[in-house]
Amino acid sequence: MQDTQQPTQSQAPARSTLSHGVKSLVALLVLGTGSAIAGLLIAGPNGQNGPGAAEAAPAPPPLAATLLTATDMEPPASPLQTASGKLARRETLTGLIQRLGAPANEAAGALQTLYDGELLDPRRLLPGLEAEVFLDDGHLRALNVKAEAGRNLFITRSADGGWTAAALNARLTPHYHRVGAPIETSIYETALKLGAGDQQVVDYASVFAYDVDFQREIHPGDSFEMVYETYTDEAGHPVKTGNLIYASLNGQALSRSFYRFTPSDDGETDYFDFNGESATKFLMKTPINGARLSSSFGNRVHPISGYTRLHKGTDFAAPTGTPVYAAGNGTVEWAARRGGYGNYIIVRHANGYKTAYAHLSRYASGLRKGRHVRQGDIIGYVGSTGASTGPHLHYEVYINGQPVNAMKLKLPTGRKLAETPAMLAEFLEARDAIDAIRSEQDAPRLSVSLPSNPPSP
Repeated sequence: MQDTQQPTQSQAPARSTLSHGVKSLVALLVLGTGSAIAGLLIAGPNGQNGPGAAEAAPAPPPLAATLLTATDMEPPASPLQTASGKLARRETLTGLIQRLGAPANEAAGALQTLYDGELLDPRRLLPGLEAEVFLDDGHLRALNVKAEAGRNLFITRSADGGWTAAALNARLTPHYHRVGAPIETSIYETALKLGAGDQQVVDYASVFAYDVDFQREIHPGDSFEMVYETYTDEAGHPVKTGNLIYASLNGQALSRSFYRFTPSDDGETDYFDFNGESATKFLMKTPINGARLSSSFGNRVHPISGYTRLHKGTDFAAPTGTPVYAAGNGTVEWAARRGGYGNYIIVRHANGYKTAYAHLSRYASGLRKGRHVRQGDIIGYVGSTGASTGPHLHYEVYINGQPVNAMKLKLPTGRKLAETPAMLAEFLEARDAIDAIRSEQDAPRLSVSLPSNPPSP
């Protein structure tokens, strides 16, 4: 079975129910017939015959025709044409629909129905999103947008030119998957071989980003474990993965476990250790993923000037275009070129802290002086602007105007649930439930060989 959200409509009188066409499409999808199904017939133009009373025809119409019934439109003079495609990088969804053959004004009108109904956020579209158009003599009659795994958005056009949109959500069953292994190459490679995806590894790295430098503090023989959500459809087929609910690392640099938990008093989801202390710290230890530390804080001979002077930050070598993240919540104090720093950002944090990011190739879209950023937001991209010998991030931390070594900084911690007994009690219950899930599954173990340069997590 499928669940549908209440439809939205523009340019046409509001309806309390889905059009016959959308209902027909829902029925088709429930039967698992896909876009190649045939067999539903369109009633005659007088509208007297409903879907169940339609007479047999020599050949059944294509799926697109079933989107529309006699109450919505006249039958097309010829079979509807279909075209499908995926959203490309730097392409708008309107541009994709036009590329598939729809006129610009019709593509914009149909998609606006989705936006007005808050069924789709155009600012959060990712490359690879799929869409299918149904055309009648060059005009858009229906549109299907696969918004995400298990969720399709359908738009149909009525005889008066209005558009009706509805969301079709598959009924998904949640499960949990647990993986763990000794680390003999990298967490990334090992986790993927055990069935985890890129997103789970990214989430895992984010949990430990305040405590561990994955490039330099992970050693052969360390072990990890993660538990994350998975979802299957009614046929038992995997559809998507969900949140990481547990992450642990047992290694030379750190041995700690974290549980995903949302306190009811503030609704802020975070990861907490066994005793209820947040993983989040005031600043991230490294504001970049997958980079190699190429130069440390302290006195050194400058590679360009040749003079010995204090190197006020830490350099991370990484390919041009690698995202750079805000190390903590704060306000952008500078976002412009500054001498040898090249493209440079300064973020002002609380308690006299500031962080700075130099030699960027470009800034994140919309970043400017005075803008508030949250910890983990992308603020720029690695480059080699200014006095630089190659692409890298030069990262600085200042306390009350004085430069400090970011790699040795003892940072303020996040929330401690023990200070709120009621929230600690909630957490302990959630922690025990996650541990019960872990105990129900045996984490698979895997051993792999160690390369000379372990990749990043």
